Amino acid sequence: MNAHTAELGFADIAGVGELLADASRARVLMALLDGRALPASVLAAEAGVSASTASAHLSRLVAGGLITVQPSGRHRYYRLAGPEVATVLEAVAALAPIRPVRSLRESSRAAAMRSARSCYDHLAGRLGVAVTGALLERKALTRTDGGLHTERAPSDPIAAPLHEHPYELGPAAEPIFAELGVDLDQLRSRRRPLLRFCVDWSEQQHHLGGALGAAVLTRMESADWLERHNSRRALKITPAGTRALDRILGVGVE
Repeated sequence: MNAHTAELGFADIAGVGELLADASRARVLMALLDGRALPASVLAAEAGVSASTASAHLSRLVAGGLITVQPSGRHRYYRLAGPEVATVLEAVAALAPIRPVRSLRESSRAAAMRSARSCYDHLAGRLGVAVTGALLERKALTRTDGGLHTERAPSDPIAAPLHEHPYELGPAAEPIFAELGVDLDQLRSRRRPLLRFCVDWSEQQHHLGGALGAAVLTRMESADWLERHNSRRALKITPAGTRALDRILGVGVE
């Protein structure tokens, strides 16, 4: 062991694993995966535990650095500590076995999550991949590695953000994103990277993230093209959204 290693020590992977290993804490974290802040009462209901038990779990998650807490009046709101936590949760979800569905409600919720969901603050699932693919087909995005669509490269992770992505804005970016209601110039002035891409854990293909992906999802929700399903992460496309996405991007919704 050299002096540098001794000084830094090793990452406490086991400590994070212990936090994730409890089913109730895992449900709390998954409930926060849409990037929003939720009060303890909502998270207790999501986890199916009492308020006192939820409080104990939340305290451990805060101490472990996976979530943060912000007081607001009489309430305390919790959110993921950052997108890197969402990345870990998405990657674990890709590796984890699928839980047996025991009811029609669970089946419907699982199907909704795979159809359209938020991945931290951007669109994922079949709809997220379809929108990304349509942006490629309409030259709003261009793939620079010779790939033809949103397929994952052999060297890509199974489910995680891509550190180096093979995409750039295409020649039709300005008019297409303007029609979607997204101001590219405004996004370029921000510090957050404009383009980021993830490998979608349920589709095993690329979907758009970064500042641009977040802006697209925000616009779709504010325009009432998408609405939150029973789960806060699951999204449901509205009739207005169906018409808009078909008109602008040629995305057909099943």
